[in-house]
Amino acid sequence: MKTPVHKRARLFTVATLVLLDIFSALAGLSALAVFLTAGLAIYGFVFLARAILHRSRLIWRLRDRLIVTYLFMGAVPILLILALAYSGAYILVGQVATYLVGSELTRRALALENPARFLSESTPAERADILKQMAPLLEGRTPGFQVLVTGDEDFRYPAGSTLKPPPPGWKNFTGTVFKDGAYYSMALWNTGDRTAVVLAPLSRDVLMKLMPGIVLLESNVGDKSALRVVAGEVPTAYSTLDFECVWVNPIELARWSEPNSKLSASLSVSTRPSAVLGVVFADRVDAAQNTLLGFILLACLLAVVELVSIVIGVSMIRAITSAVHNLYEGTLRIGRGDFTHRIPVRGRDQLASLGTSFNEMSEQLERLVAVAKEKERLQSELAIASEVQNQLFPRSTPAMRTIQLTGSCEPARSVSGDYYDYICLPNGNLAIAVGDVAGKGISAALLMASIQSIMRTQLAQGIPMAAAVGNGRSSSGYSTSSMVAQLNRQLYASTAPEKYATFFFGIYDENSRILTYTNAGHLSPLLICGNTVSSLEVTGTVVGLFPSLTYEEQSVKLCADDLLIAYTDGITEPENAYGEEYGAERLADNVLRNRNAEPREIVAKVMESVKHWSGAPELPDDMTVVIARGIA
Repeated sequence: MKTPVHKRARLFTVATLVLLDIFSALAGLSALAVFLTAGLAIYGFVFLARAILHRSRLIWRLRDRLIVTYLFMGAVPILLILALAYSGAYILVGQVATYLVGSELTRRALALENPARFLSESTPAERADILKQMAPLLEGRTPGFQVLVTGDEDFRYPAGSTLKPPPPGWKNFTGTVFKDGAYYSMALWNTGDRTAVVLAPLSRDVLMKLMPGIVLLESNVGDKSALRVVAGEVPTAYSTLDFECVWVNPIELARWSEPNSKLSASLSVSTRPSAVLGVVFADRVDAAQNTLLGFILLACLLAVVELVSIVIGVSMIRAITSAVHNLYEGTLRIGRGDFTHRIPVRGRDQLASLGTSFNEMSEQLERLVAVAKEKERLQSELAIASEVQNQLFPRSTPAMRTIQLTGSCEPARSVSGDYYDYICLPNGNLAIAVGDVAGKGISAALLMASIQSIMRTQLAQGIPMAAAVGNGRSSSGYSTSSMVAQLNRQLYASTAPEKYATFFFGIYDENSRILTYTNAGHLSPLLICGNTVSSLEVTGTVVGLFPSLTYEEQSVKLCADDLLIAYTDGITEPENAYGEEYGAERLADNVLRNRNAEPREIVAKVMESVKHWSGAPELPDDMTVVIARGIA
């Protein structure tokens, strides 16, 4: 599949060829064609470079990338400067050559001006003497010249001249004229009714001697790219830098048949810098050659400096890339798990500091891997502990005639410090327990397991009632206060001083619908009777904090459709974004709105409401809810 870069490069190539054909056909727009073609060539070079670098692995290695960058930043500007210097020298040589040729043509025409003026102002008798004195000089400078004086008496020179009088309307003129398909140097002077014309042909022999070392060219009609030599010979190159320069400049001529007209023409020359310097320095050819030689030596010196800079640049690149290569090899070794690998560090520069940082990172990674393995082991143990703790919670809801019961616990971490349990007793009654261990994590979970073990052991042994029946006794055969007091003593004796728990424990009598309970510092459970919400009293402090404590018992009756909600602080203490706690009132309102639903559904609604209120991604504390409903 071709990439967008290749598609654009291909389209560019096709478009360039088409435009070149169009510009070649438009001869009148040659300058514009050259300009646009150069722009398109640069555009194409950029996309060609991008296409090559995009597909090849030429610049995958940092060393190659730096070398390419160095070439673009160092070599390309030098090449552009050389190209600019060459272009400037080419333009300068061409312009100077055409200027010299044009100036020489002007001087030859000016040499004819004084003779023309003298002849137009002289009498017929004086003209022969004037030409006799001027002819040797004119023949030496403008061979083949002809003279025509019209007015009172026509005068011609030489005697057999066939030069015709100029068309009427000519004013005084000195310059180059186009006549009968050939070029002439001409001076025309009017004095009253007399007109003197001095005309000298610009023949091949004349043009060859016009400016030594500069060749005059002429383009074929309709094809300006095809040039032919008119006169002269390109001199031999003085050195490899003595290039051949072909240049074209516009020049204005006069047309013989159209008086005082201007004819646009081109002056085309071919020469070399040494020839132009030879003309500029006149007889001091040696000075010109020495100047050119000095320029060559300067160019060689700059080339040597450039080579030295390239060597220095490449050595610095090797130093940089060697350090980067060592880092690359080090990352591969680290990737394969070899955290003992260290890279060599040389010098005191930033790359050396980078190598030192890499070695320090390897040491830290080695330590972190050990920590991660230990953490993984702990996570595995936590997963096992969580699975074990899940087995401690009730797996199913006991089937009772007068009460529906359900509970749920969502730990904030892998294991929970909250505790809930319900157990069917041998006499058909039901024991309900809800607790909240101080702290979180494994230590809290272990304490929770201890509480469950102690309470189940006591229930199995049947702790005797603390009071006589009829004087505050419970008809269930168990004393909740005695069991909680026994739990407090055992926890105090077997745990650290800072370990404690809040605990709610009740025994429900199936026959009388009486719930006898002891609340050891736990949040007061809510009792909903109809639309009335009340809280069960706290009958003692937390368990495990003090060695000898006594607890009281309280009783409450659960009628049909009454709801008892026992919960931990993970339900009421979560705060919203404004710092407001969820609170027991919102819990009661939530239960009242959903009181007709099944207890399991009510528990799910409560959990969802608390999480929505908090909005935190993680639970701030363990969340536990136990709901009991009286049934008819």
